[in-house]
Amino acid sequence: MPSIYPVTRASNGMVVSPHRLASIEGLKVLKREGNAVDAAIATNMVLAVAYPHMCGLGGDAFLLIYDVDEDRIYGLNASGRAPYAAKRDLFRSMGFSSIPVRGMLPVTVPGVVDGWCTAIERFGTKTLSELIQPAIEYAERGVPITDKFYWFINSSIDVLTSSPKLAEMYMRGGRIIKPGEVLVQKELAATLRKLAEGGRNEFYRGELAESIAKFSEENGGLITKRDLQDHKSDWVEPIKTQYRGYEVYTFPPNSQGVATLIELNIIEGFELSQYGWQKPETIHLMVEAKKCAFKVRDQYVTDPDFVEIPLSKLLSKEYASQLRENIYHERKGQYIHHENAGEGDTVYLAVVDKEGNAVSLIQSIYYPFGSGVVVGDTGIILQNRGAYFSLDEKHVNRLEPHKRTLHTLSPLMVFKDQRPFLVMGTMGGDGQPQTHMQVISNIIDFGMDVQESIEAPRWVSTSFKTNQHYADILMMEKRFPQNVLSKLESMGHKVSYVEEWSQMMGHAQAIMVKKNGKAIYGGADPRGDSAAFGW
Repeated sequence: MPSIYPVTRASNGMVVSPHRLASIEGLKVLKREGNAVDAAIATNMVLAVAYPHMCGLGGDAFLLIYDVDEDRIYGLNASGRAPYAAKRDLFRSMGFSSIPVRGMLPVTVPGVVDGWCTAIERFGTKTLSELIQPAIEYAERGVPITDKFYWFINSSIDVLTSSPKLAEMYMRGGRIIKPGEVLVQKELAATLRKLAEGGRNEFYRGELAESIAKFSEENGGLITKRDLQDHKSDWVEPIKTQYRGYEVYTFPPNSQGVATLIELNIIEGFELSQYGWQKPETIHLMVEAKKCAFKVRDQYVTDPDFVEIPLSKLLSKEYASQLRENIYHERKGQYIHHENAGEGDTVYLAVVDKEGNAVSLIQSIYYPFGSGVVVGDTGIILQNRGAYFSLDEKHVNRLEPHKRTLHTLSPLMVFKDQRPFLVMGTMGGDGQPQTHMQVISNIIDFGMDVQESIEAPRWVSTSFKTNQHYADILMMEKRFPQNVLSKLESMGHKVSYVEEWSQMMGHAQAIMVKKNGKAIYGGADPRGDSAAFGW
């Protein structure tokens, strides 16, 4: 299968992200003797300016960091918690049966700024002030609107028009900003300068914290000074499984990363290479594995500080064997509705430096433009991650004060011979574990290179609500042959074709490392404005 982008090759370091300006700035950091953590933070900061509809200071992050000196992989959970005032009775008293997806009520504490500072303090060689300068310049001088950025703006017109501040930022004379025009964010630039000077304390205890708390109080939100002051990121032990001799690492709950590992454990029991690459039988088994994994995810995954989660059981090969028995080879299994299926947009980036350190970083404000709320004159768009909580008393992910919700963000690292082999991830909400499974299988089962595996046609199994009923839909890019679609329909799948390079399939990025770290290959997704740069 010919690739649109050639695979990017390097030997001294690699940065891949969903926006070329961000990848360029990350590479500059590596060339100035910064390490992988330095480059990842700088890249994320530029993405917060160039892709503000997907990520930014008002959102969360998860980082997997491989430290070559310690020969160890670390996990940094930089996701925020629900406000102390967020109680189920409060929402029910306001007439809600579920948490609204826009406005101040679904806003949780932004975790990413603390995550940046925590990662730099432990592993960085540069200061926050140094790393944030490119982002400040882009916010001040502007970044051009790309065609794909415009697609998201145009798709979110209702959100923009309902928010005077967003309309001010993204509309010109009653029309939305067009591709090629420049997005200038001077208020965000001023906020970034404050961060450069005050760091974590500025955001969680200083003037910015005061602005966020005051804005929340004046606009019906639940975030207070105490919520911001009490926030902290947590170092956690990554979880892992083996897939055909490779070790796959991701995040434990509250992340949905366990779903990816369960999927891989299930399909490991099938000889996919015998069925063939992207043959109907292969796709069918993967879709059914996804359904089993998501049923487990929705039953168990939430904040582990509130619920004991039996990870050893869930990640065991024996448990996967039991789940595999529920899969029919010739027909679709029972449909399972996922309460929060739907939107979810994110940025993922990967970095490997010349020493062999690696970072797998994912960051998001959840829906496009998050809550749809900009904090005063700060330029900060707040996330709406709280919308993923349930108000059902019996639901494992029920809303509780100071609790982290089940989080879709789940970066990956794959090891071979006890060294990083693949650093990868994707945007896409519930689509993330599904894309992980497809990309990993493309490489390990079918021998693709990192670029080919990302560009391969993709599918996402999801659900849509119509007339109070949920429909089980298998969305497939039009590059799949019609005979594949027809066979899957005969097996009971309701298939819907989407455009050939659909953004609904997510923006996956990855770096492959070979030959003891001397050969580094970057893969960037044409579905976004992605770019891999190395040296």
